[in-house]
Parts: sequence; C-alpha cells; structure tokens
Amino acid sequence: MPTRLRNALSAGLIALSCLLVPFGALAACVTYGLADTGRYVTAMAPLAADPAVQGAVADSVEAGILDEVDDRLEASSAAPEPGGVRPFVDDAVRSFTRTDAFHTAWDAGNRAVHDAVLRALRDDRERAVTVDLAPITAQVKRRLTDDHVRLAEQIPVEHTQVPVLPADEVARLRKGYDVLEVAGFWLPVSAAVLAASGVAVAACRRRAVTATALGTALGGALLALAVAIGRRLTLADIGEAAHRPAAGAIYDALTQTLRTVSWLLVVLGLTVALACRLTEYLARRRRASAAPAADPAQEPTRARA
Repeated sequence: MPTRLRNALSAGLIALSCLLVPFGALAACVTYGLADTGRYVTAMAPLAADPAVQGAVADSVEAGILDEVDDRLEASSAAPEPGGVRPFVDDAVRSFTRTDAFHTAWDAGNRAVHDAVLRALRDDRERAVTVDLAPITAQVKRRLTDDHVRLAEQIPVEHTQVPVLPADEVARLRKGYDVLEVAGFWLPVSAAVLAASGVAVAACRRRAVTATALGTALGGALLALAVAIGRRLTLADIGEAAHRPAAGAIYDALTQTLRTVSWLLVVLGLTVALACRLTEYLARRRRASAAPAADPAQEPTRARA
C-alpha cells in the first residue's frame, strides 16, 4: 500500500476513534455508574450532609406534613391552634435532617428511588414512578410526639406517595436507556479498535500514537466542557432560585465520575503524547551520535622546488 494512502487511512481511523472517545466515556459512566444501584447510593450519600440538600428536603417534607394536617383539621372541623403547628414542624424537620437517622433515611430513600426507576425503565408497563415518604414522616412524628407538641398524633404516616417521574417521561427515558446500555459497551470498544487499527496501518507509528493521544486529550477536554455547560443549563431551567444550590450539589454528585474520567483522558493523552515526542527526540540523538564522523579535509601538499 502506498505511503500516502496508508497515512490517509490512518488519519481517518484515528480521527473517528477520537470522536467516539467522549461519547463512549459518557455512555460507559451512565451505564456502569449511574445505572448501578450501589454506586448511585454511594455517590449520593455525601449529599445528606449538604446544607442546601437538607434545606430542600426539609421544605418538601414540611409542606407535605402541613398539607395533611390541614386536611385533617378541615375534616374534623377543629379550630387551628393559635400560632399554628408550622414552627414546631419546621424545627422538627430541620433538626431531623441533621441526625444520623436522616442519613440512613436518605440512603434508603435513594435506593428505593433508584430501584423504582430501574424497574420502570426495564419493563414495558406505562406507569409513573413514585416514592413513599412514610419512613421520614414517621421519624418527624415521633420527634414531635416526644416534644409533646399538640396535633402531633394527628400527623398521618400512611405511605405518602411522592411522584418522581410521570408515565410519559418514563417512556421517553426508556428509549434512551436502551440505547445507552448498548453504547456503554460498544462505543469504548469501537474507539479502541479504531485507534489500534489507525496506528497499525500508519507509515510512522510513533506519530500515529502521538496523534491518537492528542485526540484523546482533546476529547476528554471537550467532555469536561460539556459537563460544565450541562450544569449551567440544568440550573438555569430551575425556576426557584432557592432550589438551585441543592440541584447543583446533586448534579455535581451525579457527574463526579464523568468529570474524573474526562480529566484522566486529558492527563493520559498528554502524557502519552509527551512520551512519544521524548522517545522520538532520544532516537534522533542516538542516530546522530551513531553516524560516522566526516573525514577532515586533507590539506593540499606544496610541491618542493
């Protein structure tokens, strides 16, 4: 095969491989990271100590409890207590989010949500995904009862279902999930095969390895940039500014592995490229030192008279 054709074919294979790198990394992180319940719960566990997340959870739980209390009062035609029960509920809920019991409930809730979403994505039934807040509500009720707060006994804990995903959203996500399951394995494999083929057919394999490494580093940098842009767009779509810090913390937790992989690609690519350039420089030095020295020019002899 002519050298020019080999180099063109190598360049095309390497370019296609580097193009697949960020997409393969994204698909693999989602498939083998976020789609695994244990890894998901581990990634979300530190958020139980995040003040923004604690505040968002407290607001949601408090709103649900107060709505149920109001409904009970209306049904029983009882007069509301002066000052209301809201300050006591607010204090109890926010105090609960700073306890070890909340950390346990947080992990259990995330595991339940993840399992429910995965079951919905893996079956063909069109149904919404909901989460039961009864365990957290029961803890808050027990805290209020221990503090002898009036109306605490009227707080219901009968499996309050909170919607997570509507049925139409589940159907849309199911299609994407099926694609990611296939792409999470085949995209990285395809990228590796294309890169190896591009290096194998190249006329100068050291230069081909250098180009592959630089392309991999560029792909990692683009992936990191995409994660940053995605964070900005995600937070911009949240209407309530008070919930943006919590959403940002959750986004960062979910994309931690992806950010790590992207920077590993950058570091690995630049390291390999630098190593290739260094070995090329050393090879040139060895060839130059091994070349025979040129014979000094002989001085012309003068004829003696």
